[in-house]
Amino acid sequence: MEGQGGAKITGQEHWTKKGEVKLFLWEKSAGSPEGKPAILFVHGSSMASQPTFDLQVPGRIHSSVMDYFAGLGFDCWCVDMEGYGRSGKSRPILCDISNGADDLAAASDYILKLRKCGPFLVYGISSGALRAALFAERHPERVSRLALDAMVYTGKGSPTLAERRKKLPEMRKNLRRPIDRAFVHSVFTRDHAGTADDKVVDAFADAILALDDSMPIGTYVDMCENLPVNDPIRIKAATIILRGEYDGIASVEDLLEFFNLLPNPDKQFAVLPGIAHASFQQKNYLLVLHILRAFFTQPAPVYRGK
Repeated sequence: MEGQGGAKITGQEHWTKKGEVKLFLWEKSAGSPEGKPAILFVHGSSMASQPTFDLQVPGRIHSSVMDYFAGLGFDCWCVDMEGYGRSGKSRPILCDISNGADDLAAASDYILKLRKCGPFLVYGISSGALRAALFAERHPERVSRLALDAMVYTGKGSPTLAERRKKLPEMRKNLRRPIDRAFVHSVFTRDHAGTADDKVVDAFADAILALDDSMPIGTYVDMCENLPVNDPIRIKAATIILRGEYDGIASVEDLLEFFNLLPNPDKQFAVLPGIAHASFQQKNYLLVLHILRAFFTQPAPVYRGK
């Protein structure tokens, strides 16, 4: 695949450490990555980073989000959180939202030193949005624009979390919960059936299960018992909140409460028609790419008032 100007899009694996924990990073760019704006993609609770952001489905245009943005001239990065994919899984911990924000701090430190890039454009989905938001709170100097997709604030009005809480006592007997093909398919049927093509869900499941047969329980615990884990007042970056029309993880009212508290006036709220939870694997994914591209390429305000 080629980007603008005919440069070939290539991928490169990287490794860094958070203390003694090995973290796997994946980079894609068209030609040399030097001097390009960098995007950091943050995955959710039930799948590692490459299946989410670099999913290859034959015949599906722009199926890989990383290829799409690399082709536009961005240097694209994703990282497997501790406990996921190819990153370390040996520590007996929950791997909660705060731990994920620590992973992003370690990953961003590595990328900034390697590429000498400026602040990141950051996209997080589901619990990845919570991790990304907490990272932006702790390291405001590292985030220029922040996209939060399929996130939740307090959890009020969330049918998905209401159902998840019923299963939490059983899940809490272990630090990890098993996943299988049926579970991956349930992500696309629990809110509204028909929002994703079967061949895409099957390819997604293949990619996820090639790396993991279980997932850490920590983000589920946080989202069921410890919300809110983010303080919107502490987020200084320009921010967009993306909410699928059928997403059951958070109500519109819950997200608007978060949105209203964001202090930066450079903020947007977008409802995604026909989309449930996993935006990039939905039938209407091109709509998400369009909105995200516009947000990431939006010019900075010339005038901000006195």
